[in-house]
Amino acid sequence: MSPLNLVASEPLLRAEHLTLEYQGEHGTVRATSDVSFEVWRGDRFVLLGPSGCGKSTLLKAASGFIRPQAGSLSLAGKPITGPGPDRIVVFQEFDQLPPWKTVRENVMFPMLAGGVKRGEADGRARHWLGKVGLARFADAYPHTLSGGMKARVAIARALAMQPAVLLMDEPFAALDALTRRSMQEELQALWEEIGFTMLFVTHSIEEALVVGNRILLLSPHPGRVRAELNSHQFSLASAGSQEFQAATQRIHGLLFGQPAAPAHHPAVAVQ
Repeated sequence: MSPLNLVASEPLLRAEHLTLEYQGEHGTVRATSDVSFEVWRGDRFVLLGPSGCGKSTLLKAASGFIRPQAGSLSLAGKPITGPGPDRIVVFQEFDQLPPWKTVRENVMFPMLAGGVKRGEADGRARHWLGKVGLARFADAYPHTLSGGMKARVAIARALAMQPAVLLMDEPFAALDALTRRSMQEELQALWEEIGFTMLFVTHSIEEALVVGNRILLLSPHPGRVRAELNSHQFSLASAGSQEFQAATQRIHGLLFGQPAAPAHHPAVAVQ
């Protein structure tokens, strides 16, 4: 069964008791320990925690670039054993756009590499560039674009691949504050229109509340689950409210002031 046709009773992406390690400068580093979570179709699922807690490592494992030391990762009920076009990553650095290709050619490139016919790839590229507001920049080159525009190209390129899950590794971290806020708003609007599934990494509590409808809190290194929270009630419009500030303070306390939760944990509302 295609992951895009999953019935509602099945999670799209599932991590079970996941322990991840990688080789660092001074030997083996344990990035996460016994992490479990489920991402459902249409979720805006955020991995939140301090630097070094294994957020990006979890994303790399979900994309198929890191094999678990223990536990398992599955997509649509099938083990993740390597990279695939059903999981596309958007990084925070947008120099990944080849400068000699136009914006449209950049969006088309992974589709063509994946065997999509040129005519279809061109149509999908134009469609998604229109969705992110860059239709009139289709023939521009990356060096002529602002940071926010490059971010939109990267998002269009990812969504044009029609992935089951969009993986975003602190995609707006390199942008200035105003552009970052704008991109958060645009991502939310795009999700409301399309309803794609997203696994989003950030170390910003405020961004997690704005971007996500569910948040997994990870402890400092090695990353363990502290809690899972529902945050669907928040948006940029509520960012200055007392409720939003109270949620921010509560999450800060959970991250830095309380012991880690067991591996299996119920979701709780931020209130």
